[in-house]
Amino acid sequence: MITIRLDVMLAKRKMSVTELTEKVGLTMANVSLLKNGKVKAIRLSTLNKLCEILQCQPGDLLEYSNEEDATNEKIL
Repeated sequence: MITIRLDVMLAKRKMSVTELTEKVGLTMANVSLLKNGKVKAIRLSTLNKLCEILQCQPGDLLEYSNEEDATNEKIL
């Protein structure tokens, strides 16, 4: 499972969702969906723009975790 960690990068950069929305050219609704992990896909052009604005690497925004491991952790 891939998780979008936009909220973490926004906090690190001390940037508001509104400010990011203005700079990236997405609607507030779409940025909120990204921030809350409610999307199933992201365009590479959007990821590129986010990395440019937040001055980060794609790996700073995306995190992979094995679903089986995550399930096992919840059981323990």
